[in-house]
Amino acid sequence: MWLYLSVRFTPRTILAAGVTAAALVAAACSSGTGGTTSSDPSTPPDSANATGAVFPGERWSTVDATDAGFDQAALDELAAEAESASSTCLVIVKDGELINEWYWQDAAPETKRQAWSVTKSLTSTLVGVARDDGDLDIDDPASEYLTEWQGTASEAVTIKDLLSNDSGREWNLSIDYVDLAVTAADKTAFALALGQDAPAGEIWAYNNSAIQTLSPIMERATGERLDDYAKARLFDEIGMADSEWGSDSAGNPLAFMGLETTCRDLARFGYPALHQGNQDGNQVVSADYMTEATGAPSTPLNSAYGYLWWLNREGTVASPAAATEARTEGSSPDDQMVPDVAQNVFWALGFQEQIVAVLPDEGIVAVRMGDGPPADTPFTNKQLTTGVLATFTG
Repeated sequence: MWLYLSVRFTPRTILAAGVTAAALVAAACSSGTGGTTSSDPSTPPDSANATGAVFPGERWSTVDATDAGFDQAALDELAAEAESASSTCLVIVKDGELINEWYWQDAAPETKRQAWSVTKSLTSTLVGVARDDGDLDIDDPASEYLTEWQGTASEAVTIKDLLSNDSGREWNLSIDYVDLAVTAADKTAFALALGQDAPAGEIWAYNNSAIQTLSPIMERATGERLDDYAKARLFDEIGMADSEWGSDSAGNPLAFMGLETTCRDLARFGYPALHQGNQDGNQVVSADYMTEATGAPSTPLNSAYGYLWWLNREGTVASPAAATEARTEGSSPDDQMVPDVAQNVFWALGFQEQIVAVLPDEGIVAVRMGDGPPADTPFTNKQLTTGVLATFTG
C-alpha cells in the first residue's frame, strides 16, 4: 500500500493517523447517493483551440460517456468501488470534456476539502513558472535565497534537490509528522533551522520540511507570497475558482500541503499538465519544465519520482514512509507503481488517497478525493488508473 504522508495540525489527528513507519490511513464510511453530471447553462460553452483540443472555460463541456468511448456500465461499477472506499467525489475528463462525475457524503461540485500532498505538485508547477520568468534557476543553490543556509552544510543544496526529495536535509517521521505538522506554529522557521543529514543526492526521503523551504525561496525570488503567486499565476489562469492555498499559524504559505480544493478544480489542474503546461494556447508553465517534472525520474534513487510528481517509470521505487539510499529494501530494478500501465502516466498524490491521475495516451484526467479508504477496500492510484482504463473501450 502506498502512503502519501501528510497530516492535520492537531494531536488528535496524529493519534488517529498513527504517525509511524506503518500505515497512516483513517477509515471512514461512505453514505452518499449516486453520481451526477451537471453544468450551468447560463455560462458560455468551452472553447476549442487551433489544434482542436477542448479546454474548460467557466464550466466544463460534457459528453455522453458512450460517445466518448467509455463503457457506461463499467464506469458505474468503478464509481460504486469509489463510493465503498469512502470517496466524496470522482471526476473523469477526456479530451477536455467531462465524462462523468459522482458525489457522496453530502458533497457537491463546489465542496472543498484538504488535498494534502497534492499541494506539492502545484508547488512544483509554480516553481516552474518562476523559472520560466527568469526569477530563479532550479540549479541555483537554495542558499542564494535562503541566507540562513549560507556557511552551513546545506549551502550547496539546490532547488532541484528540494524538488527531487534528495536534498539530504534532516528528516525522520517524528520531525515531519509531529514537530513540523503539529508542534511548529511557524513551519517555515522550523524547516529552515533543521540540519543536514547527508550530502545532496545520496538519500531520497519524502521530506515535507525540506519542501516547505520552497515557500520562502519562491517569496524571495519572485517578491510575492506563495499563496498570492498561486492565485495570480495558476488558479486564475486555469479557472480554479473554488481553491484556496493554506498557511500555517504564523501566516506562512505552506508548500508541502494545505490546498483546499474540489475534484473539478483538480481536474482543471491536471488538464494543462496533460497538455505540457498549455491552457488553451496560454503556456501557464513551459513544456520544457513539465517534461522535466513528469517525463523522467529526477533522481536514480527513486524511479517513481519527478519534481514533486509521482511517475510510473520502471526502476527502483522508494516508499514515502522511509528514507532510502541506493534502493528501497525489497525493491528490484524493474519495480513500477502500477505495472502493465504506460510508463508516461503520472500522478499528484495526497494522504488518504487524494489522487489526480494523468493518462497522456488516452487524453484522460481522473480525480478522486475523500476520506481514507477502509483497509479492506483499497482505492489507490492503482485502482483508479487501472479502473478508468478498464472502462475505456476507445
